Amino acid sequence: MAKKVYPKVDMTGGSSRFPDMEEEVQKYWKQDDTFQASLEKTKDCPEYIFYDGPPFANGLPHYGHLLTGYVKDIVPRYRTMAGNYVPRVFGWDTHGLPAELEAEKQLGITDKAQIEDMGLEKFNEYCTKSVLEYTDEWEDYVNRQARWVDFENGYKTMDINYMESVMWAFKELYDKGLIYKGFRVLPYSWAEHTSLSNQETRLDDSYKMRQDPTLTVTFPVKGAREESAAEKTLAEHPALVDASFLAWTTTPWTLPSNEALAVHPEVTYVLFQATEGDFAGRTFIMAENLLATLEKELGAAEVLETFAGAQLEGFTYEPIFGFFPDLRNAYQVLIADYVTTEDGTGVVHQAPAFGEDDMNTTNQYDIELVIPVDEDGKFTSQVPPYEGQLVFDANKDIIKDLKAAGRVVRHVTIEHSYPHSWRSGEPLIYMALPAWFVKVTEFRDRMVELNHNDIEWLPEHIRDGQFGKWLEGARDWNISRTRYWGAPIPVWMSDDDNYPRMDVYGSLDELERDFGVRPESLHRPHIDELVRPNPDDPTGKSMMRRVPDVLDCWFESGSMPFAQKHYPFENKEWFETHSPSDFIVEYSGQTRGWFYVMHALSTALFDRPAYKKVVAHGIVLGNDGLKMSKSKGNYPNVNEVFDRDGSDAMRWFLMSSPILRGGNLIVTEQGIREGVRQAILPIWNAYTFLQLYAEKEAKLDTSSTHVLDRYILAKTHDVVANVDAALADTDIATATEEVRLFADVLTNWYVRRSRERFWEGEDTHPEAFNTLYTVLETVTRVVAPLLPHVAEVIYRGLTGERSVHLADFPQAADYPSDADLVSAMDATRAVASAASSVRKSNKLRNRLPLPKLTVALEGAQRLADFADIIRDEVNVKEVELTNDVDSVGTFQVVCNAKVAGPRLGKDVQRAIKNLKAGNYERRGDEVVVDGDVVLGSDEYTERLQAANPKSTARIEGLDGLVVLDTEVTEELEAEGWAADVIRGLQDARKASGFEVSDRIAAVLSVPEEKKAWAERHADHIAGEVLAADFQVTTEALDGADVHEVVKGVSATVVKQ
Repeated sequence: MAKKVYPKVDMTGGSSRFPDMEEEVQKYWKQDDTFQASLEKTKDCPEYIFYDGPPFANGLPHYGHLLTGYVKDIVPRYRTMAGNYVPRVFGWDTHGLPAELEAEKQLGITDKAQIEDMGLEKFNEYCTKSVLEYTDEWEDYVNRQARWVDFENGYKTMDINYMESVMWAFKELYDKGLIYKGFRVLPYSWAEHTSLSNQETRLDDSYKMRQDPTLTVTFPVKGAREESAAEKTLAEHPALVDASFLAWTTTPWTLPSNEALAVHPEVTYVLFQATEGDFAGRTFIMAENLLATLEKELGAAEVLETFAGAQLEGFTYEPIFGFFPDLRNAYQVLIADYVTTEDGTGVVHQAPAFGEDDMNTTNQYDIELVIPVDEDGKFTSQVPPYEGQLVFDANKDIIKDLKAAGRVVRHVTIEHSYPHSWRSGEPLIYMALPAWFVKVTEFRDRMVELNHNDIEWLPEHIRDGQFGKWLEGARDWNISRTRYWGAPIPVWMSDDDNYPRMDVYGSLDELERDFGVRPESLHRPHIDELVRPNPDDPTGKSMMRRVPDVLDCWFESGSMPFAQKHYPFENKEWFETHSPSDFIVEYSGQTRGWFYVMHALSTALFDRPAYKKVVAHGIVLGNDGLKMSKSKGNYPNVNEVFDRDGSDAMRWFLMSSPILRGGNLIVTEQGIREGVRQAILPIWNAYTFLQLYAEKEAKLDTSSTHVLDRYILAKTHDVVANVDAALADTDIATATEEVRLFADVLTNWYVRRSRERFWEGEDTHPEAFNTLYTVLETVTRVVAPLLPHVAEVIYRGLTGERSVHLADFPQAADYPSDADLVSAMDATRAVASAASSVRKSNKLRNRLPLPKLTVALEGAQRLADFADIIRDEVNVKEVELTNDVDSVGTFQVVCNAKVAGPRLGKDVQRAIKNLKAGNYERRGDEVVVDGDVVLGSDEYTERLQAANPKSTARIEGLDGLVVLDTEVTEELEAEGWAADVIRGLQDARKASGFEVSDRIAAVLSVPEEKKAWAERHADHIAGEVLAADFQVTTEALDGADVHEVVKGVSATVVKQ
């Protein structure tokens, strides 16, 4: 045998395992510095801007990071090959609660006071170390997945330059009137001693089910406020003086802070008498349409009077506890539009310190505020019986005391979805707190407008759905955290209220100007040490001190587009020409996180979006369909998958799944291996096929006139065009589907049907070798972003060039297009596939010839040139083509009423009736009935009506049928048997270690009844197995070299 010409460069490392090849490729990239070379090559090309969402490095990467990382590699890799300059740097999110909690855990800190005892400097030093604990592991992981990114020049949110840009953003917003200090009811994490923003309570895992007690409590009427509606109502209905309002709460711990009751002005309320139970004979007031909910406790209500809610405004009542007897304007009935009658009693207890709606309502009535809960979420000395108890723990004692006082009408436990801290997992409380806010409501409409007009989302529905709706309801953003490790709020205030002054700083220069020293660190405690006399205090005693809060770390990650470049202090021109970014990708939950904060800050600061295109992917789930969990062990270990199947297999599995269209994905080992089978192996097998037979260098050539070559070159034109369009649109799932379909055609059709030409060699069929070489060289460039390792091995093996990733993405115009040929050959393949399914269902093996195949298809004559291919492929003696589909059979479409009914309602009957009458048409996977009733693919089934349904099948993707004549004659049986013998003898040759071209002598031993068949087909058998000497005998063969050929038939084969 002549020396093989391929591979020109061997990147396999002598292994046939893809993971081993990947390691070889990675070693080569590192030594060659291929990533840097790709940047050098494109540095003068138009730039494509990609922002990398920064991860936290105090935890190891997981499947979610892996998934996003693949997308972050594919798009820039494709763009580079397509002629763009795409620098990509890594970023690290380093501030905020995640870092502090990790530091607390490692230092054994359980209480905020312990941090202050230890000293902020020491604590923050520890945070600095902890946030970068896993950077090496991250780098290894990112490299192993073949993600090219610059780690050396990556940004960190804790770098002083980054923090200065964040400081500038705060000052800029303040100067625009978009930052204010407010006192609001906010989500508060007592476990972490800080308030959170509203969007943080909407992040993943924030809402969890928990059990809580609910109470319905009595509030006895005391009288009415002067000149109130209630004064008139009481005068007209004196019986109200003995009644009690009934209010319902799911947070009994807020009852010690009750300051008012609220009713809806337009709801009908009733005065009624209880007829049963402990409260029989007592009178109460509540919403009329909720009376039945208390029937168990109070019996059938005897209604005495009815009132509109507005008539009850101004009633006073006896406080439920006596902790705050003298509160200004408290303990009265208020009216509020937010009150509903969906549950409860229609009377809402008001604890303004712990409810945003409550506070908004009580503020209108100038009711004094009390907050008897401290920063630990525990009651203060203002409520002595419960002092020191965590509010949730106090529920039990509060309920016991209220029951003893005869104030509880109903007590039940409910399970409900309740917000928890996204970091510590503890339940939040809502509490009135001072905080700094971005006035999002001021520019909310502009955010909605920019999102709708200027940002493209994949999947599209998120734009006006999940994200758009969130923007429409966006609230002012609480950006302050009463914590330690973060960017400082750059505000200094006078420490004497008699000489008020507030200074906001936006740069190190400004700080140096006022404090006479240039800070080397913007972290606490160093920044807190900058103090100066208050210029507005003539006494010279008061000082300007920084407010102790730090910024929400989401404010910092939202500043990433400009802060990574130290804008506006450096790279001013760069940022102004590189914003918005062309593309970002993260998990769809970031509509409440990174996507949102970037959009908010970019709108407020620059009046433009931060990004033009977003891919928002779904969630990666464990193999049981649940969230991935280490303790459940419900997902394959990433490194094990890398070692067993390879990174390209994992990349393909994730990228070809519904997850990039917003769906969720269950990760299974089987699914990952399926990726190898679908795409990697077919392309690899076509390459090894060329390797096996090529003895001369092939060349790039698209001029072959052979029909199979013309077909595969036209399919190559199409796959180049379609993958190019999909990747240009960041639609990776479509790109993978195009490649999968092409890989199947390449191996299972083109190579398989071209084998004989390759066996005959380059001298006879140079066009076959050149075509396959051209297709493989092209396809490796097409799949390079999707399968970067395998593409490199094949491309360098074929061309000897430096790297496929330094090559240009192919241009469809360089390949011949032939839509008619593609359509006809695709139809030919579909016909063969349909016929094969009939064979399979009738258990007729492929080597058994059959009399005839009828192909019934509109325009069937266009397949006339391919009848020989069909005949050979299906192994029949005759192919008949007909346009008359109905003569062969029809499919009756039947509505699946169970599935379609709930969606269609009464139209389902119309669908059933019209389907029976044949009044419908097919549109792709859908069926349109009676002009306008559309049935999806799961809402109908098709029943074949044919003369012989067992031998008839539908041609997939075409409105046509095949009918296979399955009658087997003795002659056909003999021919099929001979084909089986040929296959068995080929296996015997292989087992004996013969080369493909070796001539042999063979002796075939057959049973007496098969002798005639063997002799009839002896010449054919001998020719196929290259037997120069071929004998048939009925004698049994013996010896070690006897091979079983088919059942009852054995043979000896010897090289001549």
